[in-house]
Order: sequence, then C-alpha cells, then structure tokens
Amino acid sequence: MHTKHPRPEVPTIDHRLLAGKLGVYDWLDDLPRTGIVSEIVEVRFKNTRKGFYTNPSRLVLKKGDIVAVEAALGHDIGVVSLTGELVKEQLRLKRVDPERTPLKKVYRKAKPHDIEKWQQAIALEHETMIRSRKIAADLHLNMKIGDVEYQGDKTKAIFYYIADDRVDFRTLIKVLAETFHIRIEMKQIGSRQEAGRIGGIGPCGRKLCCSTFITNFVSVSTSAARYQDISLNPQKLAGQCGKLKCCLNFELDAYVDAQKDFPAANVALNTGDGMLYYQKTDIFGRTMSYSTDKEGKGALIAIPVGRVKEIIALNRKGVIPVKALEGGGAVQEDIKYTDGVGEESLSRFDDKLKKKKKRNKGKSGNNKAGNNKQPNAKNPAGTNAAGGNNAPKAENAGTATPAPKRQGQQRGNRQQNRQKPKAGQNQPPKTEQ
Repeated sequence: MHTKHPRPEVPTIDHRLLAGKLGVYDWLDDLPRTGIVSEIVEVRFKNTRKGFYTNPSRLVLKKGDIVAVEAALGHDIGVVSLTGELVKEQLRLKRVDPERTPLKKVYRKAKPHDIEKWQQAIALEHETMIRSRKIAADLHLNMKIGDVEYQGDKTKAIFYYIADDRVDFRTLIKVLAETFHIRIEMKQIGSRQEAGRIGGIGPCGRKLCCSTFITNFVSVSTSAARYQDISLNPQKLAGQCGKLKCCLNFELDAYVDAQKDFPAANVALNTGDGMLYYQKTDIFGRTMSYSTDKEGKGALIAIPVGRVKEIIALNRKGVIPVKALEGGGAVQEDIKYTDGVGEESLSRFDDKLKKKKKRNKGKSGNNKAGNNKQPNAKNPAGTNAAGGNNAPKAENAGTATPAPKRQGQQRGNRQQNRQKPKAGQNQPPKTEQ
C-alpha cells in the first residue's frame, strides 16, 4: 500500500506580477546558458515599477524567479524579468551607468515565509486604498488615491494619487501612519498612468496600450487627428482616461511624410467644368476630391495629386484647362442631402391605431346594415345577399313573412349564410300578370 502524502500548499502569486505591462521578450532564451551567471538582473514590482540589481551571491537566476532584494529600509519582493546580455542593452537604453550610480543587491531567492508575507501584503492593498480615500475625504483634500503598493516585508506602502493642484498632505501622512502602522510614501501620477495601473479593454478590442507596453507617456494634441484626417469627435478620440488616445501618435509620422508633397487645400481649381472647391483627401490613395459647390453638396471628383499640381500651375499662368481629369476619371456619385426635419410626426403611430379603430367600426356598421335591409323591387322581402332571411319557417307556407327588426339585429351573417333556403320556402310571392 502506497500512502498518499499531502501536497504542500503553493502560495498563489498575484497575476499582475506575472504578465502584463513590463514583461520583456528574451530573444536569447533559446541559446544554452550553462555556467553563465548574470551579474546584473532586472526585477519588476507589481507590474508598474522596475529596477536593476546586482547579484553578488552569484545566484543562478532565470526569468520568473521570485527574489528578495534590498530596499531603503528592510527588503522587498519582486520577480526577475530579464537576465543575461539583454540586461546590458536595457541599461544602455535607460541610460543607467552601474559605475556611477551604485545598484542595490539581490539578497536571495524568496523563501516560503517570504512569499507568504508578500501575499499578505498584497491582500491588504485594496482595503488600505478604500480606507485611505475616506481619510482623505474627511480631511477635505482635493485628491484621489488611485492605488496602493505594499513593500514585500509589510513595513512600507506607496500611495499613488491624482490631483489637479498642489496638495498639502502632511496631515494625511500622519493619519495614515497612525492608522496602518507603516511608513508612508506619496507619489503623484497622471490620469494616463492611473488607467495603465487599472487596465481595461480599448475600443479596438485589445488591452489598453498604457497597461501593456507604454511606459513613457508623450502628450497628444488634436493636430495629430487633423493630420490623419480624422473627425474631431471628442467621444471617439478620448480614451478611458479622459485624455486623447495615445494611439493617435502611432501612425502620425507616416501621415505627415505622405502629405509633404500635397498641394494646399485652400486653393480652388479653375477648369472648364467650373470652379472646383476642395472637400477631402485620400492620403494613401493620393487623390484629392473637389466639388463645384463650396459646401460639397454636388458630385465629388477625385483628382490625382499630380493632376491637381498641374491645374494649379496652369491657373497661375492664366491658363484654364478644358477638363479637370485627363482622359476621364473616377467621378463619385452625386450625394443628395435632404432635410428630414418635420417629415415624420411624433404621433404617427397613434394615427395608425385610430385608423384601425375606424375600420373596425365600419365593419360592424356594415353588418348591421346588411341585416336590416328594406324591401325593394329586386328584393321585395328584404332578404340578405345569401337569399335567406331570419323569419321563422312555416311548414306549408309558400310565402315568407318579413322578419322583425329586433331579430335581425341580434343574429349575424354567419347564421344567415349557414341556413340556405329550401325549394319552395322563403321565396318572394309571384305577381300575376
């Protein structure tokens, strides 16, 4: 009999530390590294902060290892994000010189009690953030605390906040230190940094750029949208942070380079077809659309950029070309603009209900009128179209007596249609000649 030994509990690791914004693709990972020890490693903390640390103990570290590193006071817990030769490349990109700026040390690989304490610190972050927001509101401080990050040994916490103006939070620091019994550090961030810390899904269906790879935020202006010929709709141009989307800058250089040889848009073209006024540009199609109407209500003519330059040069010489397009070209369909204000009434659905009621009333009135027909020359007995009436039948009667009016009102056409007249019954009296 084999006895089953209980598996040791493996502490769960915060998902923010394993994947996300500050992850690095190590394209040298496939190469063998036997016997190679990294002197400097890159470590990340809570997916928003990175640091370079020396490895004086010559530990064999690889990407994803949890390590205890030196802090200002005490120690912190982080995850190794990069080792080997690529660390030197990151030092060069970040302009960090280990000889001039001394780096902190990696103490050891994290032990189970280190990871357990680290997990306890992570579990306190959300509750601490909620309580600190209430404390800041009670002190009437115009600020918003967006996130809290505990140090791995639970002796210090960083409070990230947003504020439009300068905030005097000296009293707040004292209250927070007395409440949570830790050292307090306040760090101001912007709305883009806050969105990156929270994360989310953008309108493109992908994770937010600020929560995946953007670390240096560059200001975005509305001129980026104008260069790309995007309509200035604030609701579509704004991201989840309330600022202009960072992705507006991604393709801006390509659009600027493509428009360098485009003629000015405020120049009208004088051709044999009339004066043509600029309406829009297809940047990568390298065509400019013109119309004979300034407001663009007429047909749009797509003219290549080279031809537009030729027409402008001819107009400056006083020459008017016969046609805007040489040998024909793509003429777009005439867009007819209509004003639909007032065409549809708000009570149009109520009118349909009224018409249905009138039709139902008309049908019921016709049924009553058909049952109460008066005798005439063709129908002296006042019978209905089916040939029968509602008079009581007589066994040996050759003639039919007209039915009373009340009975005709009570009985409907269905009963009259069912009762077909028999031979010799309900026939009008013959007139002698």
